[in-house]
This record gives sequence, C-alpha cells and structure tokens, in this order.
Amino acid sequence: MFAIGEFARHGRVSVRMLRHYDAIGLLEPVCVDPATGYRYYEAGQLSRLNRIVALKDLGFTLHQVASILDDQVTTAELRGMLKLRQAELQEQIATDAARLAQVEVRLAAIESEASEPAPVMVRPIAAARVAELTGTAAGYEPQFITPVMQPLYHELTHRLCTAGIAITGPGVAYYEDASDEAGAIKVHAALPVALPPSDEQGFCVVDLREIPAAATLIHHGSMDNVLPSIQALARWIDASGYQSLGYAREVTLKFGEVRDEWLTELQEPVAPKEAA
Repeated sequence: MFAIGEFARHGRVSVRMLRHYDAIGLLEPVCVDPATGYRYYEAGQLSRLNRIVALKDLGFTLHQVASILDDQVTTAELRGMLKLRQAELQEQIATDAARLAQVEVRLAAIESEASEPAPVMVRPIAAARVAELTGTAAGYEPQFITPVMQPLYHELTHRLCTAGIAITGPGVAYYEDASDEAGAIKVHAALPVALPPSDEQGFCVVDLREIPAAATLIHHGSMDNVLPSIQALARWIDASGYQSLGYAREVTLKFGEVRDEWLTELQEPVAPKEAA
C-alpha cells in the first residue's frame, strides 16, 4: 500500500485533490489509520484515478464522472469520448482563431483611418463573358465568404480544365443579396471564357454587364484582410461626391502561394450623388 503522498506522486495529482475525491466519495482510500488518520491506497486504484482525471479533463463535472464510473465505462468508451471532445475543442479553437483574426482585421481598419488613403480611380468596366459557379454565404464577412468562394473557384477551374476550355482572363468574384435568407449573400466565382452563353456544361456561361463608372482600388494581400481596403474605398466614394450602386466586384490580378503578395482590384459601381 501507499501513503497518500506516495500515491499522489505515482498518480501525478496533488494530495489536496485526493483528499477532495475522498471527501465526495469519488476515490476512497482502501484504509485509514484510526490512530493517525493517515490514508492508504493500493496500486490498483491508479486505474480509477486515471479515469477520474481523464473524464474531468474532458470537461465532465465530478458528479458526472461519478455516474460514468458507476456505469463501468470501458477503455474503448473513454477513447470514443476523447475523440468526440477532441473534435469539439478543435472546432472551438478554429472558431476562436477566426474571431481573433477578424479582430486583427478590424484593428487594421481602425489604424488605417489616419493613414494616407490608397489611390482610387473611377473608370468604366467593360462587359465580360464568364463561366461561373455560385453558392450562398451566411453573410458578407470574410469568415463567411472565403469558405464558400475558394471551393467554388477550385471546382470551376477543375471543370474547365477537364472540358479543355481555356480561361481567357483573371478571375472575377461578385455578389448579390440572396433572396431566400435575410443577410445571406449569393457568391459568384467567375472566370472569363470564349463560349456562348449556356447552363448545360456543369457551370453557367453568362455575360457580366458593363459598369459605366466604377471606383477602383488595388487591395494588397489576402481577401480575408480586405476590410481596410473596402472601407478606404467607401470613404473615398463618400468624400468625392459619389454614391455606391452595389457590391464591388473583385478581380484577381495576382494569386499564388504567398498570400501577402496577392493583388485584387476592387471595382465598386458608382454614380454622382445627384444622378443617383
């Protein structure tokens, strides 16, 4: 048998924790010296201790741990619980990381308010014929757009290559409000092609209308960090006597493995305020 301190060392827990487990009846010593009150444990109790600590670390309360142990949880069941909890924690980590990334983007937007505004040019955008796939995002925030847009472009490129169809220009992403859900956005991932309009080839071929006047700005870096550029464009439009007429198109000028080197032209349709 082991005194409580020795048992705590072998179990890699504190003596205080063992005393607490004893007090609530979760892990009682095999005997207690009536004269000294010293607690003694057997090596076989390490098995129960391991289960207690594992279940507690999985997020169960000690009351729940007691119920689970009373049901004689097996090693396989513990492994299943671990895998489930692991998936939940990984999802939470990903969610928290995305939230922190968006806070960083908002901070960059705040810091850019006092910086020299990026150069903006108003010019017409010619009509273009594109092949496209569409999807729906829950909102216009990058954390909603990117997971929809990237798979669409990957699949569209694959379908065009499989069909032997040449891509004749840079990619164009554009957006519109989805009609079936408040706040949802219809996402269009488009690539220029030289084909007649059609919707019978595993993708649609459509004509993007000409934009008579668009306020254009070059965004540097990942589109996950586009907010400062979008807001710089908005401030320029408002200060220059224009009115926005809708979502900006996003034309990919440079794309590659290094996200910080991406170049994307934002093309927001505008009109003079009095005309709008």
